[in-house]
Amino acid sequence: MYANDAASQALGMEIVEVGEGRAVLSMTVRPDMVNGLDVCHGGLIFSLADSAMAFSSNSSNRYALATQAEIDWVRPARLGAVLTATAVQQHQRGRTAITDVAVTDGQGELVALFRGRTRQVDGHHVDPQDLSDLA
Repeated sequence: MYANDAASQALGMEIVEVGEGRAVLSMTVRPDMVNGLDVCHGGLIFSLADSAMAFSSNSSNRYALATQAEIDWVRPARLGAVLTATAVQQHQRGRTAITDVAVTDGQGELVALFRGRTRQVDGHHVDPQDLSDLA
């Protein structure tokens, strides 16, 4: 999935970890990410959290798309900060899931809290038949 994710790659996001219902991504705040108040633009922090949710939600080999998301920014992130977004799926029923994402800076200070909802749609990242052939 990351190989086809031009947006996450363009923002310099790196995958730290992906597991069932969980993902951790990191991103360094670059000069072109800082707004007129000399802090990381909130939309870019949102994008990091959204990408972490995407990798978490798609970890079960089913396509999942965001249907809703909100964020609370609690601390500014400065130029050069390494942000880490940790996404954990809190609830899943049927094709719908709720995922929380905590974004922290390099000192482990909370920068933002994000909550999003996703819905599984038709499609698999890897053909299920190929997976059963491995068993």
